[in-house]
Amino acid sequence: MKHTSQIIFCAVLGFAAVLAPLKAKAATDDDKKFLAMAAQSDQNEIALAKLADEKSTNAAVKAFAQKMIAEHTKMTASMKPFAESWGLTPPSGPDADTQKEIDKLNKLSGNDFDKEYMKQMVSDHSKALSAFTKEAKDTKDMKFQAVVLQGKTAVAAHKNMAYDLEKKL
Repeated sequence: MKHTSQIIFCAVLGFAAVLAPLKAKAATDDDKKFLAMAAQSDQNEIALAKLADEKSTNAAVKAFAQKMIAEHTKMTASMKPFAESWGLTPPSGPDADTQKEIDKLNKLSGNDFDKEYMKQMVSDHSKALSAFTKEAKDTKDMKFQAVVLQGKTAVAAHKNMAYDLEKKL
């Protein structure tokens, strides 16, 4: 019986040693900074998209805005477990620069609104794509990297959609 207990104890220790690296690692400062930036970016995109959904009279711009709300909400949810395990408090709304852009957009209407909104979307998604590309390459946390790569794919698609739509306005 004693021998069986020793074997079980060794097996449990071995199993724990194998699983330990699979748990979420303590994030590097760069991972935390990226996650904070991505979370804020999602909130900014959602706020701008809600405004566009309300104000735009262009069906394509409204459809783009609705897609941004849905997909950035989904991206926020995919990164939430990392924020929680790393002790980060997610933002609850747009940052000051985005609020200025919202104020600027609120003064516009019609095609002027649509052009400015889409210009902002191209710019925002270009910056975000660069950040996602760098983080996907630099992070050592494989679970986080998988989520970042999914986000990078979505952001690249958003950038291309925004660029194409901007050119049509």
